[in-house]
Amino acid sequence: MARQLSSVKDLTHGNTYKLMVGFALPILLSQVFQQLYNTADTLIVGRFLGTNALAAVSSSGTLIFLLGAFFIGTAQGAGIVISRYFGAGDKDKVSKAIHTNVAFGLVAGTLLTVVGVTLTPFLLQWMNTDPAVLPQAIEYFRYYFLGSMAMVMYNTLRSVMNALGDSRRPLIYLVISSLMNIALDVLFVGVLHWGVWSAAVATVISQAVSMVLCLAHLCRKGHIYSVSFRKIRFDGAILKEIVKYGLPGGVQNSVIGLANVIVQSQINLFGAFATAAYGAYAKIEGFAFLPINSFTMAITTFVSQNLGAQEKGRARQGARFGIITSVLMAELIGLAFYLFAPQLIAIFDSTPEVIEFGVTQARICSLFYGLLSFSHAVAAVCRGAGKAFVPMAVMLSVWCVFRIIYIIVVMRLLHTISAVFWAYPITWGISSTIFLFYYLFSRWQDGFDDKKAAREPPDLEPSEA
Repeated sequence: MARQLSSVKDLTHGNTYKLMVGFALPILLSQVFQQLYNTADTLIVGRFLGTNALAAVSSSGTLIFLLGAFFIGTAQGAGIVISRYFGAGDKDKVSKAIHTNVAFGLVAGTLLTVVGVTLTPFLLQWMNTDPAVLPQAIEYFRYYFLGSMAMVMYNTLRSVMNALGDSRRPLIYLVISSLMNIALDVLFVGVLHWGVWSAAVATVISQAVSMVLCLAHLCRKGHIYSVSFRKIRFDGAILKEIVKYGLPGGVQNSVIGLANVIVQSQINLFGAFATAAYGAYAKIEGFAFLPINSFTMAITTFVSQNLGAQEKGRARQGARFGIITSVLMAELIGLAFYLFAPQLIAIFDSTPEVIEFGVTQARICSLFYGLLSFSHAVAAVCRGAGKAFVPMAVMLSVWCVFRIIYIIVVMRLLHTISAVFWAYPITWGISSTIFLFYYLFSRWQDGFDDKKAAREPPDLEPSEA
């Protein structure tokens, strides 16, 4: 296979640690800027439009994740397929997987737009959204989901680029779109004093820009992995693989989202201050967890490429390094969040009641981030090894079923918001225990052996990081 796409990166040769860090760092920076999308909405809306507007934006966060997570999680299965065949040097199947993934993204974006816009009022009412907040929440949510195609297609195209080892270009495109998002938020909300809906419009415009930039790069002619509009179709065999590896991830994301929606609905019962605090905490946690997310994405791509090339020793080495690094970073970040929680929550809303609720959640959860990181890291190993059913089963049973049962019980017995917050570290601990046993005693590295795998190593020359 000739080297024709300079941004493509082969992770099956070279120093494991340098490759993983070099691949993870651009992902980290890109996720920082991606997190700026909704954080800018939350921060600027909270400062200029008040606590009710902040609660409106915050109330939609878990619902956005619930409706979008299934499609995005399923599409990520294509990244596993692309990485596997890229590692095996099968350029024909890589191309088919890319075009099938794009086709899936177009369908998913259309469905998400219809579902999100149509079901907004019913879902927000089901979540016990404060009546004073509900009109603005519906407004924000509907405008946000009108841009679902841009959100889904950006994530689809980014997963293609990451699967090929290219984590730099998505970073560049996100920097551009994130800065645009912040500028538009300031203009629409701070200068023009438009409503909370304008923050959603700013996000949609910015996501559309990042999608167009990714598509323009992938459509460049003369590259082995160029996206051609006439080739965008579903390949039956490839789609079956994408569904096999991606559907468990989509289901996993959805059930976690469902559980979080239920948690959010219980927190909403404590009023707008609690809702606003939960939203502020979620934004800070989102930033805090970005280094861990970047390493879990690197783990999946590294493991998948190396198992595709039959480099099981390198896959195990990379998995071990990624897990240890993720857990250590998570604990350090959690400690910092614990110490500076009041100041961090106050950035979003200085109302004393909001700060009190937010600090309570931070002090309960942040010191257990190592457990959350371990679960995500081992789940990333499983997905990269073609064992996506394992994390789905664990998180469905623990992060969804057990968490919901816990919430129902403690709300009846105690009815305190602290008891609700404890649902997170308790379920992180249970899932981490299960994942530890699976990682140590299973043969996860043999995940692709039940299929006829290409044995030839890729003849693609390693490119610069």
